[in-house]
Amino acid sequence: MVTAMTDHAQLASWDRDYFWHAFTQMEEYEPLIIDHAEGVWLTDTEGNRFLDGISSMWCNLLGHRHPGIDAAIRDQLDKVAHSTSLGMSNIPAIELAKRLASLAPGDLQHVFYASDGSSAVEIALKTAFQYWQQCETPRPEKTQYIALSQAYHGDTLGSASVGGIERFNGIFGPLLFDVTHLPTPDPRRLPENIEPNQAAEYYLAHLEKVLAEKHKQIAAVVLEPLIQAAAGMVFHPPGYLKGVRELTRQYNVLLITDEIVTGFGRTGQMFACDHEEVVPDILCLGKSLSGGYLPLAAAITHPKIYSAFLGPATSGRSLMHGHTFGGNPLAAAAALATLKAIEDEQILAILPDKAEQLAGHLAKIEQLPHVSATRQKGLIAAIELTSAPDDNRPFPAEMRVGARVCQETLSRGVMLRPLRDTIVIIPPLSISAEEIDLLGNVLYESIDIATQQAASTLTSCPGSTVS
Repeated sequence: MVTAMTDHAQLASWDRDYFWHAFTQMEEYEPLIIDHAEGVWLTDTEGNRFLDGISSMWCNLLGHRHPGIDAAIRDQLDKVAHSTSLGMSNIPAIELAKRLASLAPGDLQHVFYASDGSSAVEIALKTAFQYWQQCETPRPEKTQYIALSQAYHGDTLGSASVGGIERFNGIFGPLLFDVTHLPTPDPRRLPENIEPNQAAEYYLAHLEKVLAEKHKQIAAVVLEPLIQAAAGMVFHPPGYLKGVRELTRQYNVLLITDEIVTGFGRTGQMFACDHEEVVPDILCLGKSLSGGYLPLAAAITHPKIYSAFLGPATSGRSLMHGHTFGGNPLAAAAALATLKAIEDEQILAILPDKAEQLAGHLAKIEQLPHVSATRQKGLIAAIELTSAPDDNRPFPAEMRVGARVCQETLSRGVMLRPLRDTIVIIPPLSISAEEIDLLGNVLYESIDIATQQAASTLTSCPGSTVS
């Protein structure tokens, strides 16, 4: 039995022997075990403190041990910790659904709960498929999907199918259904004859070509609005999202937006869709929904889609999907407290000042010789590393320079996680001005040290590889 007195060495041994970690090569894993946290700070079992620069994998929205969220969970524990949502309900889940309906774009108001983002996307895919089978004018041939290359929507088989990152799902290819993947709308990857201000038009032309040819078979377009997170924080050109919405309406195709990373103020608006006044047909939420406290996600749709699932119990029109913990009262209570805190603490109103402060640090970091570019939206930012400042060549992948940078930041008390050689910054929105300065200064120093060391290795051993 584990007790409070279990020491770090024993925990580390058990961690290696029994805990199989996600997206982790356990052969090389070195335990880092968190004991407690408060605000934007994590403390490990050896007493080391780390600024949580990635919001505990992009989900802790308002910091750890937020008093309002803690209190809401404790209060709910005195009532009921779990009750099923199959044929019955609970108070926090009802109140949360109403609150989400008031915040969501346009007329999105019908909330289907899940436990995680992958499952929310799975719900959206199933909803779109079933909708076309039984809507007022059925289109049973609409069974296919369009997504973006380099997309990431989760790890369940449906969400992986609409994903487009080979290293995440390539091995599972035989299990996945076919999806039409369009080029990632990345303004940095334009043909020479296309100007940056033509980027949205260029990528939308790819979509329109596919829709013109296949719209009768396409159930939905699935995308992450504005920012493709796991692709390396790829920022879409302005107007692309709005153009996708216009084309999907024109060709009678549903639009599913995955805001599992971008939702709840991360980009400076409540939802990324709000930046271009886009109302999708299905909005997927997760991660920050409960403040990062408990597993909770949702797919939200509008009355036209919802009405297609109504009928007598014998009609077979119900959405045939469900999660044991969907609408869990504890998680819903945490989510309600998170939304209350966003409003009460005026998180969105004070975010521009924090974003501007972070931008100042990024401007300094961009001057480092082995930084090719930085980009930012709200408190989401990315830093691209390069081995050759003159032509922006990447470092050899086997050098793992992004990981080296994050090892340097960790040694200086800042926890970050790279996407290969893209350094991702996505701290809790509650981060203070002093903490932003610490994050920026540590990043500058760590990038400078790690990239200079890597460049020196390349210079001294040209053509060599580093394990």
